[in-house]
Amino acid sequence: MKIGDLAKRSGLTAHTIRYYERIGLLPYADRNQSRHRDYDASILTWIEFLGRLKTTGMPIRDMLRYAALREAGAGTEAERRALLEQHRERVRAQVDELNACLLVLDTKIDGYVETEQRKIDDDAPVQNRIRDRRKPA
Repeated sequence: MKIGDLAKRSGLTAHTIRYYERIGLLPYADRNQSRHRDYDASILTWIEFLGRLKTTGMPIRDMLRYAALREAGAGTEAERRALLEQHRERVRAQVDELNACLLVLDTKIDGYVETEQRKIDDDAPVQNRIRDRRKPA
């Protein structure tokens, strides 16, 4: 597939694809008779994986290291696994920190909801408040 097609299917721009090739994240594409890049569809899986690494905050230098090991092939599996395990631990720490932040936000939001409900209850006519207290809980 041509670079424009790859860009559409991968969500990357043609500029980014060329950049990734230049720095070594993507292998150089074969060229067709017109000297245009001709990508195999299997590159989409690799691009998706790179996107996951980027989304989870893996530094480019680590992505480049992983790509080089992948390109080297057999015999690099242990080092690739170790690189991914280290990254996984960083991601888990990020997730824990985000969960702690989420808890603080939920607590703060709950406080506002309670305050709003008290205000609604306090603004209700006295007869409604008396009637509401008589209702069994």
